[in-house]
Amino acid sequence: MSEINKVVLAYSGGLDTSVILKWLQDTYHCEVVTFTADLGQGEELEPARQKALKFGIKPEHIFIDDVREEFVRDFVFPMFRANTVYEGEYLLGTSIARPLIAKRLVEIANATGADAVSHGATGKGNDQVRFELGAYALKPGIKIIAPWREWDLLSREKLLAYAESNGIPIDMKHRNGGSPYSMDANLLHISFEGRHLEDPAAEAEESMWRWTVSPENAPDAAEYLDIEFKSGDIVALNGVAMSPATVLATLNQLGGKHGIGRLDLVENRYVGMKSRGCYETPGGTIMLKAHRAIESITLDREVAHLKDDLMPRYASMIYNGYWWSPERLALQTLIDHTQQTVNGWVRVKLYKGNVIVVGRDSKTDSLFDPTIATFEDDKGAYDQKDAGGFIKLNALRMRIAANLKNRK
Repeated sequence: MSEINKVVLAYSGGLDTSVILKWLQDTYHCEVVTFTADLGQGEELEPARQKALKFGIKPEHIFIDDVREEFVRDFVFPMFRANTVYEGEYLLGTSIARPLIAKRLVEIANATGADAVSHGATGKGNDQVRFELGAYALKPGIKIIAPWREWDLLSREKLLAYAESNGIPIDMKHRNGGSPYSMDANLLHISFEGRHLEDPAAEAEESMWRWTVSPENAPDAAEYLDIEFKSGDIVALNGVAMSPATVLATLNQLGGKHGIGRLDLVENRYVGMKSRGCYETPGGTIMLKAHRAIESITLDREVAHLKDDLMPRYASMIYNGYWWSPERLALQTLIDHTQQTVNGWVRVKLYKGNVIVVGRDSKTDSLFDPTIATFEDDKGAYDQKDAGGFIKLNALRMRIAANLKNRK
């Protein structure tokens, strides 16, 4: 085991990372620095500071950072400029938070002189890959400690016994069989895994959902929302300018109220297994629908189709932990170039789990020409006879193949 003098731990203050903190001290006999990220998970984070102090962590080595604006501005918004969806459904709420956490772990390691970082991701999950690929991309020589790949506390009973023997508080939900689900939350989404959901045939319990009402119980009256875009990002809602984090928080509230953004998914994990999870992404669901709507009138056809071709590849890069890779950065440059003309507004109607686009316009960049698209007299703007030529040209190869088949 290599010598570690100081390690930065991604620390939530929960049972697992509290056990890891003590285990690091006992196993590596090193100084521990804790980092707790406020990503908009809606939980009180100060208790993490008090728990870290109880373990002897120096006050100057306890980092609790509000990264909500950075998260939405530099990670969520760039991802949504690409209309990113993994495997046709998943809006990557967990995946997109990991590169930011990896970045801050490395920054704090540099600031405090630490020679290692540590995380609480299990050895069979995706997050270990995302944290570690990010850390290595940003600091190639960093040492990484992944306790779930090293220790023997691989059962819940062993974990609780270690916690009890070391004076680590165990709340009643863990003593009485644990919380029903493993949850991860940030401003973009909240995810649920484990327990009842490990049977893919079982419907999720209504009591599980936290951010959204059921569509059946959503308001009977639809709500209209005007969304303003500048260079592909949302800058205002109903005429009120907002920061990126405020935009997403507001969309979450509105979408949750109308039962928007629930997803029950069996996904293909990076490590090879299939995993069932449920997700609530109300704000992201609205954002995706509105962004595609403004692009529909501001993007050239072939540019839009190229983006659609590249999107699954881009989504896989994020899902598999390659946010800091040269290929993702190169692709982002292309995507951002396409967004220079994505300016204007979209009107959506929110109603019982649905986001319905009912209008869109761009005063400066619309490619929609009503004088050509009209079903009325276009006064010669479009010569319909021209269509015959390209139809014959595009049919030529199929006619040749059909003639050959008929001769056989």
